[in-house]
Amino acid sequence: MKSFDKLFYDGKWQTTNSTEYSEVINSATEEPFAKVVKATHEDVDCAVASAKSAFTKWNERDPKERAEYIQKILTGIEERRTEIEETIIQELGVSRQFVSKGQVDLSINEIKATLEEFEDFSFEEELDNATIIKEGFGVVACVTPWNFPLNQIQRKITPALLAGNTVVVNPASNTPLTAILYAEIIEAAGLPKGVFNLITGSGSDTGDYLTKHPDVSVVSFTGSTSVGKGLYENAATTVKKIVLELGGKSPMIYLKGGDLQMAVEAAASTVLDNQGQTCSALSRLLVPKDDLEETKHIIKKYYQDIVIGDPTQKETRVGPMVSKDQMERVLNYIQKGTEEGAQVLVGGHRLPDKGYFVEPTVFVNVDNQMTIAQEEIFGPVLVVITYDSVEEAIQIANDTIYGLSGAVVGPQEEAIAVAKKIRTGNVTVNGGDRSAKAPFGGYKQSGIGRENGLFGLEDYLEVKAIFK
Repeated sequence: MKSFDKLFYDGKWQTTNSTEYSEVINSATEEPFAKVVKATHEDVDCAVASAKSAFTKWNERDPKERAEYIQKILTGIEERRTEIEETIIQELGVSRQFVSKGQVDLSINEIKATLEEFEDFSFEEELDNATIIKEGFGVVACVTPWNFPLNQIQRKITPALLAGNTVVVNPASNTPLTAILYAEIIEAAGLPKGVFNLITGSGSDTGDYLTKHPDVSVVSFTGSTSVGKGLYENAATTVKKIVLELGGKSPMIYLKGGDLQMAVEAAASTVLDNQGQTCSALSRLLVPKDDLEETKHIIKKYYQDIVIGDPTQKETRVGPMVSKDQMERVLNYIQKGTEEGAQVLVGGHRLPDKGYFVEPTVFVNVDNQMTIAQEEIFGPVLVVITYDSVEEAIQIANDTIYGLSGAVVGPQEEAIAVAKKIRTGNVTVNGGDRSAKAPFGGYKQSGIGRENGLFGLEDYLEVKAIFK
C-alpha cells in the first residue's frame, strides 16, 4: 500500500508530526490501496502562515507573470494526463469512457478559456476622478469535493491565483491522490513558495479548522448544501468573503414538437456518467402525460445497453459509487422512492458482486413532492415526472430549493422562452454546448458566486477606489 506522509506548504513537501492517516479505497474492489496523512491544526497554521507571507509579493506581481505560471501548470497537466486519468479511475471509480473528456479535458479546456479571457482583463481603470483598482483578497481556503478531484481544485485556484491571492487547498479525503499529483505539477511549475499550499485531512476537522482560520480572507467551497450552510455561518465570525457551489436537483423539460429521444438521452447521460455524482445532473425528466409511454419505451431501450462494472474496462459506462457510505445513501433513496409510491422502471438494486455498485435506476409515477424528486441523490437515479401544460412544467421545474442547472428540449423559440423562466444559473436548450468562458453557478440554495472565465475571477477580487 502506498503511503503519503507529507504536506505541501512554503514551497516544499513538509514532514508532519501527525500519526493519523486516511485510507484511500478502490471502490470497485472495496480494498484500500493507499493511505494519506491527516494534517494537524499546527500544520494548517503553518500552511496559512506560508500563504499569508507570500501574498503581498504575489499580489503585486505583474498579472502577465501570474498567467505564465498558470500556463506552466496547464502544460504540466497535459504532460501527465495519463497518470492523472489512471489515478482518478482508481480513487473515484469513474469509468475510463468518461475520465478523459469529462474529467481531465474539462480542466484543460477551462484553464485555456480563462487564460484567453485574462489576456484582456484590466486590474485598473478610470472612472470620473477615481482610479478603480482590483486586487487579491489575501489567503483563499479552497475546500474541494471528491466527484471531480482535478477540476474542482482547478476551478478555484486558477482564478484565485490569477487575481493575486494565495491558496491553501484541502481536498476530499476520498480522492486525495489527484490533489497530490496536482501539487507535484504545481511544484514543477516553480511558483514562488507559499503561493500554493496543500493540506490533506477530513473536511470535518482539517477543513473546518482551515475555514475558521482568522488569517483566511476567502472561503471557496464545493459540496453539499448542508455543509455549505455551516461554512456560511463560520465565515460570518470574521466576515470572510465566501464562494459556494452547492447541490442541485436540475430539471430537463421536454416540450411537444421536440426530440424526445434527445431529451431522454441527455438527462440519462448526466446520471450515468460519473455514476450520477454530479451536482448539475438533470435528475428530473419532465414530459407531457400523453408522452409517458413513449418515454418509458425509449428509456428501457437506452438503458438495456448500459454496461456497469469494472471502471478500467473500455466497455464500462457506469462504475461504482465512490464509497460504501455513498452507495448506501443512494440505495436508501431508492427504497424511499418505492415506499412513497414511485414505480421502478429500470434497475433499483445493488449489484451482488464485490464493489460499491448500484444499478442505474429510473422511477416513473413520481410526484414532485416526493423525497426522490426534491433531494439530491448524487447517484445513477433518474425520476420521470409528467405535466399537463407548459406552465405547470415550469412551476414543477422551479419547485425546489435548488437552482443550479436545467435543460429544455423542444421547438427552438418556445424552448428558449421556457429556459428564460427556469430559475437556475445554467440552462441548456436543445443540446447546446457549454462555453468554458460562461459562468457556472446556482440560484437559491445551489450557491453563492460563479465559476469559469472572468465571472469566476471577479469573485476573488477586492475593489478599491482612489479619488484624485
